[in-house]
Amino acid sequence: MNHDIIGDIHGHADRLEALLTHLGYQHRNGAWRHPSRTAIFVGDFVDRGPAQLRTLELVRAMTDAGSARAVMGNHEFNAIAWATPDPVNDGHHLRHRHGETGAKNRRQHKRFLEEVGEGSADHASWIAWFRDLPLWIEEDGFRVVHACWSPRQVEAIRPMLVDGRLTPETTEAASRKGSGAHQAIETLLKGAEVELPPPHDFEDGDKQRRTSIRTRWWDPNLTTYRSAYIGPPGAEIPDLPIPTSETMPEPDRPTFIGHYWLDPKEGLAPRTSMVACVDYSVAKQNGLLVAYRFDGEPELTAQRFVAV
Repeated sequence: MNHDIIGDIHGHADRLEALLTHLGYQHRNGAWRHPSRTAIFVGDFVDRGPAQLRTLELVRAMTDAGSARAVMGNHEFNAIAWATPDPVNDGHHLRHRHGETGAKNRRQHKRFLEEVGEGSADHASWIAWFRDLPLWIEEDGFRVVHACWSPRQVEAIRPMLVDGRLTPETTEAASRKGSGAHQAIETLLKGAEVELPPPHDFEDGDKQRRTSIRTRWWDPNLTTYRSAYIGPPGAEIPDLPIPTSETMPEPDRPTFIGHYWLDPKEGLAPRTSMVACVDYSVAKQNGLLVAYRFDGEPELTAQRFVAV
């Protein structure tokens, strides 16, 4: 079966329907279907866009019908943590709702909460569906994960999962900084991060001082902090070697990710011959909803990207 790997949607149902139509899917018997292909969604269905529930209903209908598969994005994990009471901190939840951090978290999640009705039966139902999403898809010929394929973090969290899915215990552990589960979820769903050597730090887009950077983990040739850095431009990152213990091997098969808000003006192309990102900033002005048409080829090419 050939696959169409579809990027972060963030509540843009109209764009998704247009992309599916362009790819040759038709709405039949309650779901979008293709006669010879299966869609795979890389996560981040909610927040930001104008049609949260219609997006979710479309994706769930496809997964229920077997015409699509899906993995969890960091926004689905955040939604779970937001809705889950903290069992050891009465009156609190696994994702902060109080103070400056809580206000920022609510702003990020506002569109979904408003549309679903925070605390409603529908809200609980969608959180249960999010919990049932696997963290990754791994087949002999390809992999799909939201942000980063880290063999070390995959093996660290694999024993904590059931059929590749989070348990309540693992969700709680992954919400607590400093735990192994937290490190694994941060890496798989938000990207690889490397600590800068002291005393180096930098100011991020929110004017916060940071002592670690997100990296272009997919490219083993980027071996200095400055060349590996991915984030807002203008940050002063030291041009020093990254310890080999912090680098990752190039994936051994085609690997598909979302998450990184790539700029369509830079062109649609794989990150390497083995890694393709399909997140081209649909929620931004002039952003695109993108798919990669994967037919089992051993190396990825720019010609197989499709966008609306």
